[in-house]
Amino acid sequence: MDSATANLRTSDQAVRREASGDIERTGAAAGNRRLARWWRGHPEDPTWARPSVFGLLLATGILYFYNLTASGWANSFYSAAAQAGSVNWEAFFFGSSDAANSITVDKPPAALWVMALSIRIFGLNSFALLMPEVLMGVATVGLVHSMVRRQFGAGAGLLSGAVLALTPVAALMFRFNNPDALLVLLMTLGAWATMRAIEKGSIRWMALVGVFLGFGFLTKTFQVFLVIPFFGIAYLVAAKTNLKRRVLGLIAGLGAMVIAAGWWVFIVELVPAGSRPYIGGSQTNSFWDLTFGYNGFGRLSGNETGSVGGGGGPAGGTGGGMWGVTGITRMFGSEVGSQVSWLLPTALILLGVGIALRGRKPRTDGRRAAYLVWGGWLLVTGLTFSFMAGIFHQYYTVALAPAIAAVVGMGAKEAWDRRHHAIGSITLAAATAAAATWSFILLTRVTAYDDWLRASVLAVGMAAAFLLLALNWLHRKAIPLVLTAAIGSGLAGPAAYTWSTVNSAHTGSIPTAGPAGMGGMGGGGGAPGGGMGGTAPGGGMGGTAPGGTAGAMRAPGGTTGGTGTPGGTTGGPPTGKAATTQRQAGGMGGLLDASTPSTAIVSALQSGANNYTWVAAAIGSNNAAGLQLATGQPVMPIGGFNGSDPSPTLAQFKSYVQSGRIHYFVAGGIGGGGRSGGSNAAQQITTWVEAHYTKVTIGGSTFYDLTQPTDSSSASTN
Repeated sequence: MDSATANLRTSDQAVRREASGDIERTGAAAGNRRLARWWRGHPEDPTWARPSVFGLLLATGILYFYNLTASGWANSFYSAAAQAGSVNWEAFFFGSSDAANSITVDKPPAALWVMALSIRIFGLNSFALLMPEVLMGVATVGLVHSMVRRQFGAGAGLLSGAVLALTPVAALMFRFNNPDALLVLLMTLGAWATMRAIEKGSIRWMALVGVFLGFGFLTKTFQVFLVIPFFGIAYLVAAKTNLKRRVLGLIAGLGAMVIAAGWWVFIVELVPAGSRPYIGGSQTNSFWDLTFGYNGFGRLSGNETGSVGGGGGPAGGTGGGMWGVTGITRMFGSEVGSQVSWLLPTALILLGVGIALRGRKPRTDGRRAAYLVWGGWLLVTGLTFSFMAGIFHQYYTVALAPAIAAVVGMGAKEAWDRRHHAIGSITLAAATAAAATWSFILLTRVTAYDDWLRASVLAVGMAAAFLLLALNWLHRKAIPLVLTAAIGSGLAGPAAYTWSTVNSAHTGSIPTAGPAGMGGMGGGGGAPGGGMGGTAPGGGMGGTAPGGTAGAMRAPGGTTGGTGTPGGTTGGPPTGKAATTQRQAGGMGGLLDASTPSTAIVSALQSGANNYTWVAAAIGSNNAAGLQLATGQPVMPIGGFNGSDPSPTLAQFKSYVQSGRIHYFVAGGIGGGGRSGGSNAAQQITTWVEAHYTKVTIGGSTFYDLTQPTDSSSASTN
């Protein structure tokens, strides 16, 4: 009996082991099938489609991460605010320039939140600041590919993704810590959600559009609104649902946008002014003043109280000024064209033909909806940039890059589908010829590349254009060669500019893409030595250092640039490429870039730092940023970015000094020339300090020790 029981038990165990093995094998097989489906992608796509997009994203990531930390702190203005947010949650929430919360940056804080969280995880270093921007760039490339593939196929998606990745200004700003990287990602997410809402006729997807655009507002205020009109038009026209639900979807999107943007604004406006930092960029300590004035309608009209310089001419398209000539050709001009316009003529041709070809399709046609979303984005944003008379920088055009890339991929596929008809072959030829010709013109504007590049681009592109006209007579084996020549000639120019961009360090407030020595802000020519609007050696506001570094006066204590050691150590002089791109430049003080202070200055400011709220105060945010990044201690930026905000007032500053809250005052600062109104509180503070406090020299630079009045009675009463 015992023997029979044992045999039965053994048999049961064998059965269970076999069953378990079957389950494991079945699970492994199921896992392998899932992995195969993940690698294979959509069944309707060719087998190369999914591996190719993985390759695209990997290549984009490698390209954008390459040489990343050579830019050090990049834009020290935002780096200092991110550092402040990484050590103080109040500074994090409000977007303060310093951890003691004297004043905010002149933008809402969403972009700072990402950087500050990265610093909390990885520490204060260049990689922690810039790595999120790269990831945003890779994500944006992936989104554009996905959206174009969904309506136009894998080849069109791959082309659009490659065009975006190789757009010079995209390679610049997805490796730089201005808010534009997050803004473009959120706008692209808005386009993605809009297309999903159209496909599904979904109100909830439109609400998600509003969430993305609301956070876009918290990134760079009104600029995100430029994409709203055609997102709404596309949904109203093409969504697969009845009119009532389409209207409700628009209402839901607007409501979600107001909530997503408004919660932060509501809290800021609810908190008493004395219990929060001053709103930088405003003259009245109001976020609404900042939003509608300095960052709003003032950008269109040029009437920006407290800004530096004037507009770029009347809205009719004449005149110059430090922001460049306005008008319909602005995106193609010498200051802007090489940043983003390489395939802009091609995109406009393909957009016009694509809309015409889809004109008689059903209301819910997905391809026509895509043209409305991306084409509307391109036209509204491009025209706004062309005619805005206020502050305008070349890097703003990164907002055009996803739209141009998407339209190129979509339009090329639309024409390719009709390649056996005259409209298709002529459109392909015209688009190819336009890309080659315009690339040739842009390449002739610089001397950084050998003549063979522009000659090859023109010759190969025009040959491909002529052959595209004869597609019906070509042998099928020749067609891939023709397509390779057409695409290669169109991408060779921007690829060269992009490679130059990632090989250069970029610091300061106004970076530009392209080879070393490219011009800075969009202004007219300047005399040697710089000044506003000039691009001559010596820089100032109109120029950039080799590799696209914005010019700035040498701030106290060291070289310009504000770039910590590449790789990220705080303080210390910059090294490597970042160091070679820095120079002492004329112009407007520390407006555009920070400095790297000497060891003696860092030691002096850190000594007894716990006894003070601010270890120093300096006129202008960038003069303060270099000291703050080097010491890790709060430095008060008097007057905000331009030094023209009434923060603090003279009375407030006196109170801080007399309470022993500030140790040093940095001599010098931003010059007053070229400002459009604004407060003179910074000048009043400077005059008072110079009259009543002891001048000291630290590391070869001049400071005022605010604990050592020259006349204690006069310092406390005047």
